[in-house]
Amino acid sequence: MSVLGEVSGGESTYMTAEGLSFSTEPNFVESWKDTKGSCNGNCHPKIKTPQEEFKFKPNKIVVAWKKQIQEFEKKEKKQNRCTRVVPKVDTMDPLEFTVAKKYRLIERIGNGSFGELYRARDLGNGEEVAAKVELVKATQPMLEREAKIYQILSGGEGIPQVRYYGIERDVNVLVLDLLGPTLEDLLNFCMRRFSLHTILVLAEQMLTRLEFVHLKCFVHRDIKPENFLMGQGAQRNVVYLIDFGLAKNFYSPCTARHIEYRQNRELVGTPRYASVRAHFSEQGRRDDLESLGYILVYFWHGRLPWQGIQSNSRAQKFEQIAEIKASTPLDNLCADLPDEFLMYLRYVRCLHFDEMPDYMYLRQMFRNLFCRRRRTNDFFFDWVDKQSFVQQQRDCVAKRDKHQIMKKNLNCCSCSYHKHWRRMDPQRGQQ
Repeated sequence: MSVLGEVSGGESTYMTAEGLSFSTEPNFVESWKDTKGSCNGNCHPKIKTPQEEFKFKPNKIVVAWKKQIQEFEKKEKKQNRCTRVVPKVDTMDPLEFTVAKKYRLIERIGNGSFGELYRARDLGNGEEVAAKVELVKATQPMLEREAKIYQILSGGEGIPQVRYYGIERDVNVLVLDLLGPTLEDLLNFCMRRFSLHTILVLAEQMLTRLEFVHLKCFVHRDIKPENFLMGQGAQRNVVYLIDFGLAKNFYSPCTARHIEYRQNRELVGTPRYASVRAHFSEQGRRDDLESLGYILVYFWHGRLPWQGIQSNSRAQKFEQIAEIKASTPLDNLCADLPDEFLMYLRYVRCLHFDEMPDYMYLRQMFRNLFCRRRRTNDFFFDWVDKQSFVQQQRDCVAKRDKHQIMKKNLNCCSCSYHKHWRRMDPQRGQQ
């Protein structure tokens, strides 16, 4: 858990790790099947409903965060201006670790790609911050590099500010702004499903964060809900992107050109959200965007078809995830979602490795969906009014389950009634 705080018209062909080619057009899935073997249908787990997948439990982090926001709003309303709540400094154990004689570590709150995360307190003003700690003698020390990336990205909206970086007692320490809960925490808080309104509001901000990082010539390579967090106080509606431990510069300063496309690469990042190509080749901007597309689908269904794979080895598990991911039709993946989500994934999968995505086109696509649904970006997220939202979720899930049962009966039943419907609507009968 992290608490810090134009579609391309041409067809391009790539090589798999085994030397077989596949295309970015729809037949690319068939080529992957030829490479890995045909799917027998058992590799596609049924998408469970949120009730089947998740037993709701109150999330202490989210509850505390919401309480802090409520206190902030009361004080902001009273003073009629934006201020920041500065908690009082409590009496602490003098043996607790102090960074640069200014920041005192309070408690461990999670892990990053490299190192551990701690809640810390500024001894000067009592403000709480986040400290990322890594051993100097670590096998692959990455914190210094991550600190430099944060400095390059500093000033961007939705990027936490670096307060301090240095070496203290044989450990590298990076002090950053303390943020609110992750989107994964909030998804659990909302019974493992977000409304379409919330998904669209989040999608626009998440796209903007990736665009900013890409304009700075970096690919994140570990896009997942745990690395997107909400801000605190006046920034409570801002989505932040964190954890650049696996980020890579895709623009070579030596050649002044985009890095070359390479194959036979090991997977970097989280397998669940990684793009199909990330399992065997170099990652680029298109791969970050494809990961974002999987996250948006995950927010709607509460899970992805390739979750819960059981294997004897890590390599075998990653290979099975890649097979299911490549062979799952996008139409099935985006079932019950508006067409814009299918258009999004088709667009990013058709991008060339060194092609710059049209971020404005993608954002405008979701904005048009907003207008068509007669909605406005009012930052009214599901977790703001959870009680009414939970009832809406239950009604929606019940309606969806009823629809799936009817569709299953339509496809499987051989009675004259359903045969008549298949003749009248062949497309519906083939779904």
